[in-house]
Amino acid sequence: MFALGFLIGFKVTWWIAWIPFLVSLVMVAAYFLIGPMTLIQGYMESGDMEGAQKLLKLVKYPQYLYKPIRSTFYMLQANFSTMGEDLDQAEAQLRKGLEAGMPEKELEGTAYLQLGGIAMRKGNSKEAYEHFRKSVQLGLPDKDNEATAYLQLSAICIQRRDFRNGKIYFNKAKACKPTNAQVVEQIKEMSKYIARIPG
Repeated sequence: MFALGFLIGFKVTWWIAWIPFLVSLVMVAAYFLIGPMTLIQGYMESGDMEGAQKLLKLVKYPQYLYKPIRSTFYMLQANFSTMGEDLDQAEAQLRKGLEAGMPEKELEGTAYLQLGGIAMRKGNSKEAYEHFRKSVQLGLPDKDNEATAYLQLSAICIQRRDFRNGKIYFNKAKACKPTNAQVVEQIKEMSKYIARIPG
């Protein structure tokens, strides 16, 4: 586009040449502010995770991305790191996403839910508890995620022998009426255990 601008400037007139220059500047700004993030969404929706991951790697300067886009970029990176069992990297990326500022409270809640899951897998139940609590306080995008957070809180309380709060969180998880088969199964399994707890 810059070349076209110079060509028009030299061959025709500089009064028209500003249009290709402007388009070029807009394209360069869009590359740095948005990157391939709009394309990645299409790959994710079609289930092509490999393609989405390749596009993510094309972002060389995430610090220049527009703030809400930057936080989404880091969350996607964290998801891929979690899938690859690189928990330290996933945690670092989620924290970068939170620092960038999430566009919605529900996305922030989701980030804390993921941080809680990572802390649990690392064996840090105290940190996990704080993250899960924060995730439900901020709000989550759907009832399945909410039920998951409450189930994890319930499990941590029971592990601490805080049966009263364990039951409260379990009842909150049930009240969410999740539809995800895995979450429904977890509730069924936990209800058997809860039934044996005295009080």
